[in-house]
Amino acid sequence: MSIDTSRSVTFLLLSSTRCAESKRGVPTMFKRTITPTRTPNRLSYLWLAMAAALYLFTGGQWAIPLAAWLAPLFLLRFVRTQRPLPGLLLAWLVRFAVAAIFVLQGTQFPPGTSPGIGYYALVLFFSLVLVLPYLADRLITPRLQGFVATLVFPLAFTMIEYLISFGPSGTLNSIAYTQYGDLPFLQLVSVTGIWGITFLITWFAAVVNWAWEQHFAWPQVRGGGLLYAAILAVVLLGGSARLVLFSPQATLVRVAGLSASQAAVAAFNKQLPQETLSLLQSGKATQADRALARSAFTTLDDDLFARSQQEARAGAKIVVWPEASPTGANILQEDEPALIQRAGTLAQQEGIYLDMGLAVFLPDAGNGPFLKDEAVLLDPTGHVVWTYEISHLVPGGQGLYVQGDGKVPLIESPYGRLAGVICFDLDYPGMVRQAGQGGADLLFGPSDDWQAFDPLHAQHATFRAIENGFSLVREASRGLSITVDYEGRVLASSDYFTTDQQVMVAYVPMHGVRTIYATIGDLFAWLCIIGLAALIGLAIMQSRKRPSAAAVAPLPEPQPTR
Repeated sequence: MSIDTSRSVTFLLLSSTRCAESKRGVPTMFKRTITPTRTPNRLSYLWLAMAAALYLFTGGQWAIPLAAWLAPLFLLRFVRTQRPLPGLLLAWLVRFAVAAIFVLQGTQFPPGTSPGIGYYALVLFFSLVLVLPYLADRLITPRLQGFVATLVFPLAFTMIEYLISFGPSGTLNSIAYTQYGDLPFLQLVSVTGIWGITFLITWFAAVVNWAWEQHFAWPQVRGGGLLYAAILAVVLLGGSARLVLFSPQATLVRVAGLSASQAAVAAFNKQLPQETLSLLQSGKATQADRALARSAFTTLDDDLFARSQQEARAGAKIVVWPEASPTGANILQEDEPALIQRAGTLAQQEGIYLDMGLAVFLPDAGNGPFLKDEAVLLDPTGHVVWTYEISHLVPGGQGLYVQGDGKVPLIESPYGRLAGVICFDLDYPGMVRQAGQGGADLLFGPSDDWQAFDPLHAQHATFRAIENGFSLVREASRGLSITVDYEGRVLASSDYFTTDQQVMVAYVPMHGVRTIYATIGDLFAWLCIIGLAALIGLAIMQSRKRPSAAAVAPLPEPQPTR
């Protein structure tokens, strides 16, 4: 959320409460003031419709930052005004429908693959998981007294997002990524990771609902409203101060990222039919197919080597290739040693570090895997300093690729401490944090996206730089290449689909910073889990002290007091 958006949200919360008529008496924010009744709520389905419409703009190609703040607000209002089971089922239906639309947009699967029934079943399951925070709020909040009840929903939501991050899509669908570009707000992730962003967005929904149930009476909601506004203000001011007072001052190094030119890709596509490439990717290619592929791959490799030399002679000290793809470097396993020797000669002659993304096609793979997705780094002496294999595969890639060990490589260099991962690894903060713990100054993230995923995936990756205090060079074929410093400032970018020269040149700080998140990791997420458990225990204790027959009855729509 930008500063202007933050002000708008805070103004909405505070001004609406001031304008509401207050009740007689001035209970504090720590006292319960609304008793649930069985009164039907005629506006309930309006809130559901608004939530469904807004959720369409919280992901995919249509993401709008403010929508991510308002969609949970209205869905929470709907669930609170329904019986638990019907409310949960309808909220589940909305989340599934929106998720299915995002899948149909093509943001979840690369070209040439398509989701089957099994994947939609998985989407259905995760949609159910994502409405559990609403159910937790519906069942637990009425049993708690005062403003502390507003913490149930954000604690549960953050916990669920954190647990999902260990699944096959990592953090790909986190609500926190909707706030890309709001640098003052995003500095929070250097402390809490993306979980702090998720918490504040969803806490806003709970606070507004709490005020709504108090009829927005200013004497009753003043304390809670001001507390939330103050915390949000501290986050934004602190982030702004970090950007202004602690901007990078280190010496810069020229880095070039490049993908195969579109002319080379066009020539490659003429040489190698898609059917032959598919046979290679499935381990069914004959020796004649492999010979044809060898000739076609040389077209791409020659282009990458020639343009790498050109960038080196223009002053680049580090050159990064993208993740292997039909627009990157491809090689048969038996030809890999010769390619690496050629790369070592170039690195030695030009005095550069060369990070090559490679797709290595394996011979006689049987039932698979059929490919190695590698990043090979050569130093200015021409020696290989690491060979890294991707650790997290894009959905649909399981069984096709060799899976790496998940250890992030780190080396010392004259340009700072260098580290590297590949593409989808950047959706797993816990893994990338190894680079932050190791004091990395510069992380390479060669990637391969597709048009429906452009520029979303690149934007997500920039959060890892802020979390861990390193600059990020993410060269992507078929997507947005981007370089950011450790505070998230974009130093250079180049979109494969909109530029005629697939080259990105940036001057990158040679030294990063150490961050709190790199030290404590996902402690904030664990505190959310502990906090939710504590509130559940408190709710059980309080419910034993008083009758709770009406605790889960739907809330009436607040009416203006007279």
